Amino acid sequence: MKKLLLLSTGGTVASLEGENGLVPGMEPDQLLSYIPDLNEHCQIDSKSLMNLDSTNMQPECWIEMAKAIEEHYNEYDGFVITHGTDTMAYTSAALSYMLQHSKKPIAITGSQIPISFSKTDAKRNIADAIRFACEETGGVYVVFDGRVIQGTRAIKLRTKSYDAFESINYPYVASIHDNTVEYTKPVRSSKEELTVNTSLCTDVAVVKLFPGIKPEFFDGLKDVYQGVVVESYGSGGIPFQVRNILAKLVELTNHGVSVVITTQCLEEGEDMGIYEVGRMINHDSVVRSKNMNTEAIVPKLMWVLGQTKDPHQVKKMMETSIAEDIN
Repeated sequence: MKKLLLLSTGGTVASLEGENGLVPGMEPDQLLSYIPDLNEHCQIDSKSLMNLDSTNMQPECWIEMAKAIEEHYNEYDGFVITHGTDTMAYTSAALSYMLQHSKKPIAITGSQIPISFSKTDAKRNIADAIRFACEETGGVYVVFDGRVIQGTRAIKLRTKSYDAFESINYPYVASIHDNTVEYTKPVRSSKEELTVNTSLCTDVAVVKLFPGIKPEFFDGLKDVYQGVVVESYGSGGIPFQVRNILAKLVELTNHGVSVVITTQCLEEGEDMGIYEVGRMINHDSVVRSKNMNTEAIVPKLMWVLGQTKDPHQVKKMMETSIAEDIN
């Protein structure tokens, strides 16, 4: 019989009605009490790490989660983390970078409706996450609405629907129906041993371009941030006429700031080699995000900057695929 550890962090799944609306308040043993007969298939222990609305989730919380899994890694066969949906994709990506080569599944789940409500998706999602955490596989995954998503590929696309999450630029890992896991392709555990590195540099900004953005806006970034993620248009073009944003990005890179170029389009990623507005960018000085999503780029950049501030090394590490974040 598999032995699992459930780590609770709050979120809608654990929320109760408060004076000002829903607020996380349930302990993990209370969550499990809503799902009978689970102990017939596996042994589940639980531990509360925090009780936060995931809007309040911070990088320091990611570190606490990673360290909890490291501390208990040899005691359990798999892990389930209950989490709010709003920042779940950032957390799943962050844990994918901090906990590499896990031979055991780490399943992150939550719900759109609290588990205490009569109509809720929480019971199914937790049961599915527990079921997947019993699998002979490794890595970090989001388990939601019967889908298993690679931890670096999840995006919350819907605010209310049960199928809140999508896998971007990568197939679903598996689906779960009637307690059966059906894989879309073989998933194998890493042959390497678990590596844990929780060093993060949170001096990262995300800038979404829009027509009319002032170039002067970027002047305030160079002495505050070590890394800047620019969500550009289409295939990755940067404006250089009238309001010359390209010149400001050059100034940032010359100042030693690592600049990552991505696209506002969810699907298919950047390709800066197609148009003049992309080719005019110095591809040797900026980081190309390829087909990573912003929810993965941000924690990856924090993690990479936690290892090195050398822009050349940052570029090399960012453009190297980790946990299937680039393909």
